[in-house]
Amino acid sequence: MHAAIAALRAGRPVDTATWSSFWDELSADTLGPGEPASLMAALSLDGVVPDTLANLARSLHARRTGPVRAFPGAVNVVGTGGGVSTFNVSTAAAFVATTLGARVVKTGSRAYSSKFGSIDLLDRLGIPLTKSYDETAAWLDRHGIAFAGYFVYPVELTVLARRILPLPMKPYGRALNLLGPFLPALPGTRQLTGLPNPGLLPLARRLAAAVEDRDIWLVTNNVGADELISFADNAVLPGPDAPEILLNRRNLQLADGSLPDLAAVADNDRLVEHFLDVVSGRAGEVATQTVALNAAALAIAAERETGWRNAMDSALAAMRDGAVRNLIEAVRTGKPSPLLSRAASGA
Repeated sequence: MHAAIAALRAGRPVDTATWSSFWDELSADTLGPGEPASLMAALSLDGVVPDTLANLARSLHARRTGPVRAFPGAVNVVGTGGGVSTFNVSTAAAFVATTLGARVVKTGSRAYSSKFGSIDLLDRLGIPLTKSYDETAAWLDRHGIAFAGYFVYPVELTVLARRILPLPMKPYGRALNLLGPFLPALPGTRQLTGLPNPGLLPLARRLAAAVEDRDIWLVTNNVGADELISFADNAVLPGPDAPEILLNRRNLQLADGSLPDLAAVADNDRLVEHFLDVVSGRAGEVATQTVALNAAALAIAAERETGWRNAMDSALAAMRDGAVRNLIEAVRTGKPSPLLSRAASGA
């Protein structure tokens, strides 16, 4: 049994060198039968030492080879999952923030705790993931937004999944979703990452400290969702040395609401229709304000806006005047973003 698996099972920390040894043996296919699945099962247990996961992230970042393109000034919004199920708030917010002038390189995953993950929704919308850094840059230039594909993640994760076959990866979704936001190589990007409960903050801070190519803003709230929620008490931590920002419906003058207002659509065939209603401000006040709040956070992180209320008002206007819907249609059809076209013509 590899030392990393033995340490995980015993509740001991795993250092970076031991993780590197595991990845070496994984790549060389010299691990024992069942060891890759055993590792994922051990990672999914409660009580994994936080530094173990931070060291795992560091070991994978250190193995990255090949050219990695930077996207200075771009932003990403991605949650860790595992909380209450909502509609695709972060994907909606990414489109809205783009209409506010933010450049967005979004990562995501398929569903684990929710009904549809961001990739599941993009499939239904007919929007592909990019396959390289150059393609991502081209999408940014054309639309102001790009959905980065699996190439931004460590190749070792793909090898691990293949070694586990025929077992599925979904049973290990909790561990993968928690680690996922901290593993892509996206230099120059500022990232907003939501946590489903404040108890994950110490671990998330360690994971964020293991990421050296971008700033990570952590978000949590008191209702169990991994995004900013308009009616909740939210906390935003914009880096280790910055003061915590507290946001709630009282200081932002927002409507009261509850989690059912943010529920995923019940009818699978209405997924796209519901999403387009959301980004058009037609899915109810709570849904509209929640998306606008997350878009405001992205616009502020991208330094396109400053005040939270002003940023929200800009987001609400973009949703209701059709700008977001027009952007999505341009992305779906491959046409240049109408916003970028207007900017290029001096309008």
